[in-house]
Amino acid sequence: MNRPDRSPDVELTILMPCLNEAETLEVCIRKAQGFLAGHGVAGEVLVADNGSQDGSQDLARRLGARVIDVPRKGYGAALIAGIEAASGTYVIMGDADDSYDFTALAPFVERLRSGADLVMGNRFKGGIAPGAMPALHRYLGNPVLSGIGRLFFRPGIGDFHCGLRGFRREAILALGLQTTGMEFASEMVVKATLANLRIVEVPTTLSPDGRSRAPHLRSWHDGWRHLRFLLMFSPRWLFIYPGLFAFLLGTVTTVTLAIGPVKVGAVGFDVTTMIYASALAVIGFQALLFWWLTKLYATAEGFLPASAGYRRLASAWTLERGLIAGLLLFLLGVAIGVSQLVHWGSVDFGRQDAREVVRVAVPSAMTLIIGFQMIMMSFFAAILTVPHRSAAPTATGV
Repeated sequence: MNRPDRSPDVELTILMPCLNEAETLEVCIRKAQGFLAGHGVAGEVLVADNGSQDGSQDLARRLGARVIDVPRKGYGAALIAGIEAASGTYVIMGDADDSYDFTALAPFVERLRSGADLVMGNRFKGGIAPGAMPALHRYLGNPVLSGIGRLFFRPGIGDFHCGLRGFRREAILALGLQTTGMEFASEMVVKATLANLRIVEVPTTLSPDGRSRAPHLRSWHDGWRHLRFLLMFSPRWLFIYPGLFAFLLGTVTTVTLAIGPVKVGAVGFDVTTMIYASALAVIGFQALLFWWLTKLYATAEGFLPASAGYRRLASAWTLERGLIAGLLLFLLGVAIGVSQLVHWGSVDFGRQDAREVVRVAVPSAMTLIIGFQMIMMSFFAAILTVPHRSAAPTATGV
């Protein structure tokens, strides 16, 4: 990694990830240099090259840009390496395809100087030129993914995936960004939001890129990677909300039908519905267990922050309390089953009404399963939270 001796004289690094961008790289570098000179900003242009084979590296060096070679492939990998190598207090990143205007960076610099940690561009407020964004991205991909991001994390921005953004270098490095692909754009916003960084937004424009080849972006593949990342970093939406809905609906339906059949208008609900409802309750309970285990692991490893409410719940839910709750549910299931066996014996183990047998057996089986799962989860959670010391370095002889 090319790590500079950082100088306090460099205020701004304009960072461009690059993979075979010789067609447009020169105009981007000249625009960036023109901005620095025209606005009196002490800065540099840094190109993070991801293995170009069209001479982009030599072109950038001839124009006076600093170039670092990033062997690890991927949009995110190039940007992470560029951020680490940047000399500036602030970094503004943008694609080297001439779709973003590097002469119009003043609003970003102003907001950064005013104390913002992350300044996002908003292409929908600034303007998208005809042909600059495919209709699939403009009317489906970006609005849907940005909407999901706002719903899950509430960062206070409208364009979750704008490639032109500025940030305070040290604040972003402290986030420990890891993703190497296009989902890096989501990771930065999500982790900045979870870390309570100050995020603001400025309008920016998007123009058709100047390349003759197809872009690196793969719509469905990269869209799924963005969505997958958003879900993985929001266990509340991935596990809690659907799990709680399924568990409550399944449990209430099962208990209601255990009393007797229900008729709504011309539609009747009986033991068949009860069986599926109990399965729904078990599925929902499993989702809630996955949330708990995911949260324990993610907070212990530093992937997700721990809220005050979560800390109180984690300290209150001990192994012993989980075992007691699970055992009580398991014994309730056993008791229901035993009562059914006793009733069968009262009729000399003869024939019974099948519907009435199922009406009792289903709640028994459901509580047995949920109780057993809670016992096992409590042990697993205890394993995840066993206090441990970091391994000390092994001494070596000289």
